[in-house]
Amino acid sequence: MGSFYVENFGCRATQADGAAIERQFRERGLERAGAPGEAEIVVLNTCTVTAAADQDARAAIRRIHRENPGCQIVVTGCYAQRAPEELAVLPGVARVIGNSHKHQLAQLALAHSAAKAGLLWEHSAWLKPCPDTEQAGGFVPLTKLTACDQRPAANDQRLVFVSDIFAHTELLAAPVFDAASERTRPNLKVQDGCDNRCSFCVIPYVRGQSRSLKLEAVLREVDALVASGYREVVISGINLGRWGRDLAVSHQPSAIRKSARQMRFEDLVRSILERTSLEKLRISSVEPMDWSDELLRLVAESPRVAKHAHVPMQSGSDRVLRAMHRKYRPWHYREKILRIREAMPTAAIGADVMVGFPGETDADFGETRRMVEELPFTYLHVFTYSARPGTPAAAMRNQVPVQVARERNRMLRELAAAKKQEFMRSFVGKAVEAITLSTFECERTEALTSNYLKVRVTGRHEANRWIRVLVEGVEDGTLLGRDWA
Repeated sequence: MGSFYVENFGCRATQADGAAIERQFRERGLERAGAPGEAEIVVLNTCTVTAAADQDARAAIRRIHRENPGCQIVVTGCYAQRAPEELAVLPGVARVIGNSHKHQLAQLALAHSAAKAGLLWEHSAWLKPCPDTEQAGGFVPLTKLTACDQRPAANDQRLVFVSDIFAHTELLAAPVFDAASERTRPNLKVQDGCDNRCSFCVIPYVRGQSRSLKLEAVLREVDALVASGYREVVISGINLGRWGRDLAVSHQPSAIRKSARQMRFEDLVRSILERTSLEKLRISSVEPMDWSDELLRLVAESPRVAKHAHVPMQSGSDRVLRAMHRKYRPWHYREKILRIREAMPTAAIGADVMVGFPGETDADFGETRRMVEELPFTYLHVFTYSARPGTPAAAMRNQVPVQVARERNRMLRELAAAKKQEFMRSFVGKAVEAITLSTFECERTEALTSNYLKVRVTGRHEANRWIRVLVEGVEDGTLLGRDWA
């Protein structure tokens, strides 16, 4: 029996893709190795949102090839989709498989392993390009792949499998389990791709058009997780709030059919609440324009939805938002955040903010900083702009000096830390609901509150249990408390 290892880089969606890849290998009888150095096949599931993410992937390839030279390294994910040639020439790389072919990854990797060993692969016919369709650089479009009953040629050892991602309709879906909370909070990707065209973002070009996991499939996954004992599920996507726009209501059960329209994200949330027994649903990032009145009402009124809203902001400058091709104005964003706070006074509210976008002046940054100061954020994810090849922003003039952008990043992170500290201190002396994760040092149990705050509870508590905690203090960005049964 062979062994594999999947190493993920980047966002929750990438992690969910990695879980689906693991499922492919397990279904074919392979076992997961404990580390890359112990595996016969190592899959690097990459991110390409920044230049640093690309660099991390290349460094990992070199490290794994050095430590385990006999393994087959398969590179997949967003970097593989964007620049397969860069990866294919690195020592140790046996396959570069883009997002377009990720649903076939185990099949393609095992075909290579068998060819290298001179064995026939029993799982299916060989997939290889016919001679008249082979292209320079090893590029093999999905539409040109044909099943052949012969072994790959001896020199067919490093093919690139990438095709037009916008013709791709597959959506990988498998729950992913964070190592720190694998028994409590599985993450389920229900949407992939993005139809927005933000001028700085390369993700639509490597993820393709927005596509949704069908409602019945989502409900089956949630039901299976509940049956396995999970009490909280996190749903996520590349542009989660666009879930359902590609699904016609007429194709759904009559019980949830309302009118002849596309489905909306709030339909998914309502269906999970009405048709499953999940105890707690947590929603990851949703764009401001997708926080409809109905979605806000569902999240605010249902005790089964975590009181947490992550709403990407990017900039507080109208001029910069327009240059970014964002679909809202600062005053729209401000109004949305204030309405969320009014509806959920104790909710965690977070945002993504970018600094150093081309042409961002001191005045533009000042507007962003003032908005962060004035709005009731409880945390921020601050990003320094990174030019991505092929995006409109990469060709813009007035690129901000790196040292200036880094200083702006530091200022916002310090501001965010102060706001988070103030938010946490507001709970001292109060009782909060939290789900236990794992036992921490000094006889404390780590838990996560419904409103997304880490808390360490005195004593050892079994994981995956909802408890009430009396908050007694704050230390190192974490609440401290005791069980208040």
